[in-house]
Amino acid sequence: MTTIIHKPISQLKITWPLLPDDFILPDDPVDDIDHPLLANGLRQSVVDSPELMQDALIVSNFALCAAVDDRTICKAPDWMYVQPVQPWPHNYPRRSYTPHTEGTVPFVVMEFLSATYGDEYSVEHTEEIGKWFFYEQVIKVPRYVIFRPHTGRIEVYALESERYDNQNPDKNGRYLIPGLNLFLGVWQGTREGRTGYWLRWWTEGGELLLWPEERAENERLRAEDERLRAENERQRADRQQQDKELAETLLEQERQRNQELLARLAALGIDPE
Repeated sequence: MTTIIHKPISQLKITWPLLPDDFILPDDPVDDIDHPLLANGLRQSVVDSPELMQDALIVSNFALCAAVDDRTICKAPDWMYVQPVQPWPHNYPRRSYTPHTEGTVPFVVMEFLSATYGDEYSVEHTEEIGKWFFYEQVIKVPRYVIFRPHTGRIEVYALESERYDNQNPDKNGRYLIPGLNLFLGVWQGTREGRTGYWLRWWTEGGELLLWPEERAENERLRAEDERLRAENERQRADRQQQDKELAETLLEQERQRNQELLARLAALGIDPE
């Protein structure tokens, strides 16, 4: 149910309590099978970067919480990145995250819109606590990304002067995400049986962060290239050895012919000198 705001934003009381253990989180089904694949793709691109993984919380469809006028409110972004986050002290899984109490504000939250979508793109930011209002006015997330997987359209909003402002991409069609210091852009291709548009990361130098299977394929190709180079080097060394042995054989044959000639001359009483 959507919470109606009856007072100006400036008068809202926003606090950061931990989610009560008995708080019942909604168990909504995932919108479609694309969402987990997209979220997993974004995470798997950075797992090979220790500086991005250390003390980080990288989650999808995970409760981001705060209290507005003492009422606990949680929204579940399709993808979220936070760093640093305090270590989880319990032996049971973390099920929510409260900024300021458990760590910093997320650097970025993302929503992947289905062909038909609901409050994940809520812009009624003066009347309802939809996701837009929650990210912008309550949590104050610096970057809010909205992605339509079926068309490849991406929108990136930056929190400027306490409001989200639509950002323009760079010349490569990508957007800098501060905190991660990576560029977010759209890539088209096939992975895990899904062919379509994906969100992917690029470095400042334009290098694409690879998925594990791409890294494995690159490693396989590198190993194959090393094998071929080693084989070529072995064959070159073999040829050099063969050439050396041939030269030594020819030299020995020439030496033997000279000795035979000297012997015949000597038998004839001829001094070759």
